[in-house]
Amino acid sequence: MVTVTIKSAANWQDPRRWWALAALVASMLVLGFDMTILNVALPTMAGQLDASTGEQQWMADAYVVVFAALMLPAGLLGDRFGRRRMLITGLGIFLVGSLIGTLADDVSLVVVARAVMGVGGALVMPLALAVLPALFAPGERTKAVGIVSAASALGAPLGPIVGGWLLDHFWWGSIFLINIPMVAIGITACAFLLPETTDPASPKVDVVSTALTAAGLGALIYGIIEAPVRGWGDPLVLGMLGGAALLLAALVLRERRVSRPMLDMSLLGNRGFLLNTVAATLVMFVLSGLMFVLPPYLQAVLGHDAFGTGLRMLPLMGGLLVAARGAEPVVRRFGARAVISGGLVVLAFAAMLGSRTTVDSGYGFTALWLSIAGAGFGFAVVPAMDSALGALPVERAGSGTGLLMTVRQVGGAIGIALLGSLLSGVYVDRLDTGSLPAGAADTAGDSVVAAHTIAGRLGLPGLAESADSAYVTGMGVVLWVSGVAALVTALLVAALLRTPGPAAAADMAPRPADARQ
Repeated sequence: MVTVTIKSAANWQDPRRWWALAALVASMLVLGFDMTILNVALPTMAGQLDASTGEQQWMADAYVVVFAALMLPAGLLGDRFGRRRMLITGLGIFLVGSLIGTLADDVSLVVVARAVMGVGGALVMPLALAVLPALFAPGERTKAVGIVSAASALGAPLGPIVGGWLLDHFWWGSIFLINIPMVAIGITACAFLLPETTDPASPKVDVVSTALTAAGLGALIYGIIEAPVRGWGDPLVLGMLGGAALLLAALVLRERRVSRPMLDMSLLGNRGFLLNTVAATLVMFVLSGLMFVLPPYLQAVLGHDAFGTGLRMLPLMGGLLVAARGAEPVVRRFGARAVISGGLVVLAFAAMLGSRTTVDSGYGFTALWLSIAGAGFGFAVVPAMDSALGALPVERAGSGTGLLMTVRQVGGAIGIALLGSLLSGVYVDRLDTGSLPAGAADTAGDSVVAAHTIAGRLGLPGLAESADSAYVTGMGVVLWVSGVAALVTALLVAALLRTPGPAAAADMAPRPADARQ
């Protein structure tokens, strides 16, 4: 195998780089829709596998918990052993998990399959972004980051669409089978098209630090996911959050003693990296809340099935794709700070417009504010991610991107937990269950979908109307809070993020790194 070194922008003109980007896009699409594809299949799987509610939660959450817990050490592994090598390894692990899921015939195997897929996804997500500085010059990198970000976000609504279609035509294991050809194509393309980049000086893999990171983040994410369901005062939730705080504190204390730590806090001392990471994380907070409240509204209130719900979330992706395509020239003209701030203001406007949704608004109004939200999200997150990557030396791209993606994932989980709790509180407070037996009232208070089921079973159309009104009210509160969060973030970015001058911009360009091709 011939060894080459990336030395100048001339190496960024290899025409294969766009084919390599296509391989990364396919990989990110698979990761994105595997976040949501299981949700539409859970009722079918629960019936055929005789799964309890708790077992269904584990089938859904195993992927997310493992995924978030391992992204930080995964970035370090890429720095040390080669980003292409570990990216291919991650895709291979994801392939194995998909095979297990395809052949599974009980709940425990499905949970194992989802956890194995989470391990693979944790390697793929940060490293797919970490290889971009080696493939693209700074000018093109914004476009590349936008395309990869759009692919990742597009996967979320594709999950219900793909899952709904597969369940209409095949058995539930097909939601795992669909991954196999796409991942195989991704492995082949990465093997032949991606250059290999490493950081020979990266720290050795510290088993104790890796265990503390995985256990701490895993406990944190699991506690956050369970909080809206069990309540923030539940002993399990408190135990998980307390354990996470102790484990992560132990990790920080351990990492401060070593010269090249796995959790490199010095990266957060880079103002550009820190502020862009905060901006991207808060955007994910808002977007995660929006994606959480929207499907029940489309399904229960407007009456669409899972496949139709996925289709009706596509305006969000349309706005995002427009922004991903247009971000590069706009950033070149106005600078990253102005574009990120402007995107956040647009996102805030869309959320506050959406907060005015009523039971009688109809889908047209929803499509309007969803399109605006997608554009705001794209113009905010694409330059924020690109600027954060550009602030990293290329040899630290793996660990830095791992930190960035981990913080983003935690921000998204917190968004779902906090905004989900807010929605639940408003919904229960506004729902009229006075005429129902205690058991039925509790069930109706669980969700708007459950309320519709109870209303149909007992012949109470008034309950369904009350549930729709209560849910829309709660959704409006969540969107209003999301809009305020986006607006505050816009002000922080405008006030604190520096616009680099020509010299600083040159310093942000990727630096030479050892590469093997």
